Amino acid sequence: MAEQRVPLIKKKLLLADTMHYLSTRGHAPKLNFEEAVLAGLAGDGGLYVPESLPYLEPPEIAALAGLPYPELAARIMTPFMGEMLDEAELLALLGACYVPFRHRAVAPLKQLGPNHWLMELFHGPTLAFKDFALQFLGRVLAHILATRGERVLVLGATSGDTGSAAIAGCSGLPHVDVAILYPHGRVSDIQRRQMTTVTDANVHCLAIDGDFDDCQRIVKALFLDRAFQERRRLVAVNSINWARILAQVVYYFHAALSLGAPAQAVRFSVPTGNFGDIYAGWIARQMGLPIADLIIASNRNDILTRCYHSGIYGMEGVTPSLSPSMDIQVSSNFERLLFDLHDRDSAATAALMESLRQNGSFMLSGRPLTRLREHFSAVMADDKTTLSVIRDVRQQTGEILDPHTAVGVYAANTATRAREWPVVTLATAHPAKFPDAVMQATGHRPALPAHLKSLGELPERYTRLAGDANAVKSHLASVIS
Repeated sequence: MAEQRVPLIKKKLLLADTMHYLSTRGHAPKLNFEEAVLAGLAGDGGLYVPESLPYLEPPEIAALAGLPYPELAARIMTPFMGEMLDEAELLALLGACYVPFRHRAVAPLKQLGPNHWLMELFHGPTLAFKDFALQFLGRVLAHILATRGERVLVLGATSGDTGSAAIAGCSGLPHVDVAILYPHGRVSDIQRRQMTTVTDANVHCLAIDGDFDDCQRIVKALFLDRAFQERRRLVAVNSINWARILAQVVYYFHAALSLGAPAQAVRFSVPTGNFGDIYAGWIARQMGLPIADLIIASNRNDILTRCYHSGIYGMEGVTPSLSPSMDIQVSSNFERLLFDLHDRDSAATAALMESLRQNGSFMLSGRPLTRLREHFSAVMADDKTTLSVIRDVRQQTGEILDPHTAVGVYAANTATRAREWPVVTLATAHPAKFPDAVMQATGHRPALPAHLKSLGELPERYTRLAGDANAVKSHLASVIS
């Protein structure tokens, strides 16, 4: 395979170096890992990214083959942690992270067809890929706060899976309150109940009148509200938090190694909403993993696919779909990629984000657009196509897909770049989380795993609020001391 590593990050980081994180918009101080985790969003509105990346030569990647998942994760993550944890301490923390996963392989691969594999990322406690990141983030926070003796408010917006995974990772933790905003009536019943039936006093579920982008807008506004920040320290739980991206980088190495890397390249098809999961794949590639293609798989809310083909990133409103976790128009982590595509030019990145804020759009052109098209593919699947894929895959293989994974499978089968290499579709959620879509496609209603079967009988606890940052601030002030 031809060399595909874009020379965006000039320095090969050595293990002895200190990792620093800088803002994509260039007007916030550099932070270490611990500070970046606690900050989440940079003070200038940008997102924190590593100043440099560790780059692994092929023999170094080959040496990772066959490692148990926690040990692989420790090897990949250690250079990013600075002095906060050494590899042995990190391995102990990661061992605890993966205990709740109900498959010994943690992220098992299952062959779907010739040269096509599913990586099942739904064996964690909430049946979604977000568990990988949020079990890690919760334990990292517990470590940091125990050392500092501080209390934080973990704040996030969810289009479905982030919220329940964040609550599972943070409920009951000392020194932590967690508040999750979700769009009222726009998440599945199971997704909602996984949040609202948790009884720990430090958990606050807020049903917002609006869509996910409204929830995300409110969260960003609170992070930029200095007066609110002075009263309580906020920590981002959304994928704007670098710790989440880092945890997701690991399973790209896990899958590629299982399929023969670095001797052969691998493609990945990623159901994509907020761009965090596929950005983790971009980081893995920048670290030297031979990824031949990263396929952006979009549903009917296809702002990323439209940008890929036209160069115009323009919001057209969110239409509810059968894959609600992808019903997003502002893909926050796309800013991180834009920063890289513009040779880490913070002024250029900030200008694009300001155009998006003022005009609802920006134009990507020239070399950055060429780079996007060189290193990614982009495919959209509407609801009709999604149902067709779920039905056909069950008939042909017996495998039952959730609607998000079905979008990924369609994109994997449709993208044409580097088809000689195996493709891995990220199976991001258990089909039982979206039983209505599966029932509509197949006539079969998937059962919840045994440990969640009583979910529908438990009382719910949440507060419905207007889609307004002041309403959310007022409520949080009244329930969190």
